Amino acid sequence: MRISARADYAVRAALQLAASRDDEPLKAEAIADAQGIPHKFLEGILNDMRRGGLVTSRRGGNGGYRLARPAESVSVADVIRVVDGPLVSVRGVRPPDLAYSGPAESLLPLWIALRSHVREILDGVSLADLANSQLPDAITELAASPDAWTNP
Repeated sequence: MRISARADYAVRAALQLAASRDDEPLKAEAIADAQGIPHKFLEGILNDMRRGGLVTSRRGGNGGYRLARPAESVSVADVIRVVDGPLVSVRGVRPPDLAYSGPAESLLPLWIALRSHVREILDGVSLADLANSQLPDAITELAASPDAWTNP
């Protein structure tokens, strides 16, 4: 599975918004500077997030962006889906829409299982979890495995 730059930037921007302690909206420039994200690229991402209902925006001198819902109710998967679409696809097709034959038939349950685990992880972690450095125990255990940090 690949996490696109767009998805990575979107999650980082959402985390910047989640970590904002005051009720004032954050300007795109401030988010871009804090996270090292190209400003113009971030503007497009924030617009997608606004259209997807994850952020709200306000114009003007005191304008900017803020999360549309509490950070506890926004999962990492929510953010990725808004900017990149489905979490797992094969050749741009969702696994349930695929069909295989012969020795490749067992690929479909493999892709479905992969999608299930990706969903479990990304839907199970909220922006609040990340912003507060409180990952669920199951995620911490997976990341603690030495094999998780090596590239085969």
